[in-house]
Amino acid sequence: MEDSAVVTAEDVRLMQGLAEKVTALRLELVNSDASVGELAWIWGKGHAKIGASWRRELWFAGRDLVAWGWVTLPHRRPNGQEITQASLAYQVHPDHAELVDEVIAWYDRGPAVDRTLLAQAADDVGRQRWGAHGYVTDPAALDDWTQLNVRDLDDIEKPVLPTGFRFRNADGAGSAAAVRAHVDAWGSTIYDAESYEGVRQTWPYRGDLHVLVEAPDGTMAASAIIWLDEANKTAEFEPVGTHPGYRRLGLGRALLLHGMGLAREAGANHMTVVCLGAAAHPKARGLYYSVGFRKFSQDVSLIKPAAARPDDLRET
Repeated sequence: MEDSAVVTAEDVRLMQGLAEKVTALRLELVNSDASVGELAWIWGKGHAKIGASWRRELWFAGRDLVAWGWVTLPHRRPNGQEITQASLAYQVHPDHAELVDEVIAWYDRGPAVDRTLLAQAADDVGRQRWGAHGYVTDPAALDDWTQLNVRDLDDIEKPVLPTGFRFRNADGAGSAAAVRAHVDAWGSTIYDAESYEGVRQTWPYRGDLHVLVEAPDGTMAASAIIWLDEANKTAEFEPVGTHPGYRRLGLGRALLLHGMGLAREAGANHMTVVCLGAAAHPKARGLYYSVGFRKFSQDVSLIKPAAARPDDLRET
């Protein structure tokens, strides 16, 4: 694994191209960490700080990318947090499902640590193959699984903000405001101007689709980035957040409605957003349902503990 190639911007663009194809064919097979927007967000905000811990493998059919794996190896985060397990994001074209075994074999060559990944609940073939190689449902993630929510954009309610609040975008508000909005909403200790510049330089970021709500005192009270997939005429919210001091005012709901209107103007017919799906995490899910989203699919978190040995495993 250590001798595999480090993930580059060119690799990510290829991965996004495969994500577009899988989205068009079988949206329910797109893992939440393998969509066009999520790949852009992960790469953009993280490559300058932790990119050295990323390794990838690509599989082609002729000139077409048909499968990829992106592993994050154990590392120390900029805030000092030690990441001790490996995690995998991956995608396989539905017409080349046999490559799942090659992705698994490549991942299993990694260091002797716990290995985790997300699979789609709807991907019966993929989950069966991971299970055959010793990967099981991660008990630590039973309350942290994610679901994909979708809605069409043909009928969008008009957004309403409280008096004195207004919509902005990152192009108009500037980089410092865009960074502050994310840090305040998420309590991030590692997102900064360098992170945002990485996001801003990553396809298909558009500053006019990076939407904000400005409070009367000038605070950027809510923010969301919209990633437009022109090939499929769809768009994705990632991330979405509200400043803790401005919650319960309807800002998130208004921002989502406003963002969906902008996405429709940009050419999208459908919108997606991912959130935690377990019963213990109702807030974001309820917000998205309130603006017309519905659950479409869900991830399954898998793990292969470091203690698992080949002779412990049984082919099924």
